Amino acid sequence: MDSLFRRASGLLLHVTSLPARLPGRAHVDSLPGTDGSWSVGDLGSGDVGPAAFEFVRFLHASEQRWWQILPTGPVGYGWSPYQSPSSFAGNPLLVSPALLVRDGLLRQEDWESAVADTREEECHRVHFERSAWRRIELLRMAFRRFEHQRSDLKSAFDEFRHIHGHWLDEHCLFTACKAYHHDKPWYEWDRALAHRDPSAIAHWYDKTRIACDFEAFIQFLFDRQWRELRAYAAELGVGIIGDIPIFVSMDSSDVWAGQHLFELDHEGRPTVVAGVPPDYFAVNGQRWGNPLYKWEVHRDTGYAWWIRRFQRTLQLCDLIRIDHFRGFESYYEIPASSPDARIGTWKPGPRHDFFQTIARSLGASAGDELPVIAEDLGFITKEVHELRDAFGFPGMRIVQFGFGGDSTSIDLPHNYPTHCIAYTGTHDNDTVVGWYQSVAGEGSTRSQEAIDAEKEYALRYLGCSPENIHLGMMRAIWSSVAALSIAPVQDLLGLGADARMNTPGTSCGNWVWRCPPGVLTQSESEWLGRFTRTYGRESTPSITS
Repeated sequence: MDSLFRRASGLLLHVTSLPARLPGRAHVDSLPGTDGSWSVGDLGSGDVGPAAFEFVRFLHASEQRWWQILPTGPVGYGWSPYQSPSSFAGNPLLVSPALLVRDGLLRQEDWESAVADTREEECHRVHFERSAWRRIELLRMAFRRFEHQRSDLKSAFDEFRHIHGHWLDEHCLFTACKAYHHDKPWYEWDRALAHRDPSAIAHWYDKTRIACDFEAFIQFLFDRQWRELRAYAAELGVGIIGDIPIFVSMDSSDVWAGQHLFELDHEGRPTVVAGVPPDYFAVNGQRWGNPLYKWEVHRDTGYAWWIRRFQRTLQLCDLIRIDHFRGFESYYEIPASSPDARIGTWKPGPRHDFFQTIARSLGASAGDELPVIAEDLGFITKEVHELRDAFGFPGMRIVQFGFGGDSTSIDLPHNYPTHCIAYTGTHDNDTVVGWYQSVAGEGSTRSQEAIDAEKEYALRYLGCSPENIHLGMMRAIWSSVAALSIAPVQDLLGLGADARMNTPGTSCGNWVWRCPPGVLTQSESEWLGRFTRTYGRESTPSITS
């Protein structure tokens, strides 16, 4: 069997960042996902539609085996995919109205009316508010058409609800009740509903039945479209690297439906929250605010909720990047009353017992390769490395981190082990060009002297000019012994700090970068393909799902 971690490469681009397909800039062809006039147009953000199919073809033509994305769940506060109201559901904003036109659930004129005022100058950023309003209106139209004209889909819809009922029913009721309560968090709802009194749950199921049906329909569409995209990617030899955050949002169906699994007080509010102490990114640390798990309760249930979570994620992707892997060995506990992360305590995680249970649930035998990447960045101890290595999970190396010390840095390519995933940067980093152009300032832990020293070392190590710093870092990881090398699309294109996806520790202006239309050209693909073949990372014909 072909190893998931054989020598290969890929690109990091979240679905919402996919480029717009604009009239005059995109052509209609006979390829899947782009074979009709409905395939051109834009609603302010990327989705699982024509642009996604087009990007898969770009990856295939460029000899890339992997497409890495961020979590695909509904977005939460600040539009963050890492603060989702559900660990199982799909993001309604990723459902493609264009594909609904193709499938007869929307009319062509509905689509054309929604995209009529798209302007190209607006397509370099995601416009979440406007995109969300337009998309939900189109989904309502599709739901009415489904109910009154598409009886042929009812059996597939009913089967989906039956198979996914263990999470879908709770998610739909949570979404409906949250809308009814004007988006208030669940712990501010009526007490009986917040604390899940059985009679209150039954009453609200009946009260919100239509809203629950609508949300279930959205999830049916997401699942249907995503499976089609993933199958198409597999045909072209492109695998999808998904992302599973260790923690969940406080205001989520996960916490509301499983309050006994989290560290909450009698009012349903967290007593302690997640985060990390001060580090390279933030002088006050990062106070994420997620509730922490009662790991002893999870252990008593055989980690049943976690098993279902892993199984669901693997229905959507081929590899799972576990965000904040170190939290399974030890996690940072911050008192809920603390305004930042400077005060906190490290507590033991579930460790080996957890991953042994997960491995068994996935049908793995001793020595089997698990489809897991360990995000082992930040303050890491030898115990974290030992846990990672005990299960054969590859860790991550970020070449951008390698120039702040000496030649012994684990992030410098000459020190990479074969079994690791090498990156120029991640969604939490500045772009390579932005990093090189950075200066000392508020919130940075680096002095200008340190920044200048890093830049000088980087140019000397990479043997490149400042103008080609992004290509120098790509060459360094593509030519390394690392099993997989991944670059964000921003680094492939040599974009600056204004293309950064996220700045940890901040809550505004994140997640909105979008790949400009028309830049992922055939010539760019041909260059990347040659570059990839030069270092022996070319793709193979198919991915076994």
